[in-house]
Amino acid sequence: EYAMLSHRWEDEEPVYKDIKSDIYSMKEPTGIKKLQSFCRTAEALGYQWAWSDTCCIDKKSSADLEESIASMFLWYRNSAITIVYLSDVASSSPNALRRSLWFTRGWTLQELLAPRVVQFYKADWTPFIEGQCFDHKSIDSILDILENATGVDRKFILNFNPGVDNARARLRWAYNRKTAKEEDIAYSLMGIFDIQIPVVYGEKAKAFGRLLMEIVGRSGDVTLFDW
Repeated sequence: EYAMLSHRWEDEEPVYKDIKSDIYSMKEPTGIKKLQSFCRTAEALGYQWAWSDTCCIDKKSSADLEESIASMFLWYRNSAITIVYLSDVASSSPNALRRSLWFTRGWTLQELLAPRVVQFYKADWTPFIEGQCFDHKSIDSILDILENATGVDRKFILNFNPGVDNARARLRWAYNRKTAKEEDIAYSLMGIFDIQIPVVYGEKAKAFGRLLMEIVGRSGDVTLFDW
């Protein structure tokens, strides 16, 4: 069993080449503190293995990068828990969670839907909800916030299956989300639609066009103009 990290990329995140055998002795880069806190949290929850996208993917290897992007949804789905770190949430108020920039990022949509168990953590690495509840997605008050912040019906938040059914709704979920690279708008949705397209950074908007063509080919209720 393993824990996955979901978060927003910020300044000086540790990458694959930075990681040493003992991450707890590392001082640089600045973002190593987030990784250390994630690993400590996973260990405290009883897990010996933890995965973070910042440093577990060798982005200089095109083969490793493409395989990782294609596998990401299943990795989150098969995790024992996904720990969501909200660096901009300092309190446990509903409005603080609702306003988090985590809800504006492209990749975090599948990081919410794919895992079976999710726990939200505040900026100081304390749980957003204190107590014995293991899965924060099972709490009605949290579900209300998640529905409001994402536009995703709670039935999908609780039990999501990838595919092209309800294609228009799935596209709307991602409509206002942002990615650092234009191509990632498409690549971050591959797991949502259970569609694989070649990963070709540099193609810009063509990536999303290719994804839409695949959706259109498999679904009879969507057109290229729905986006």
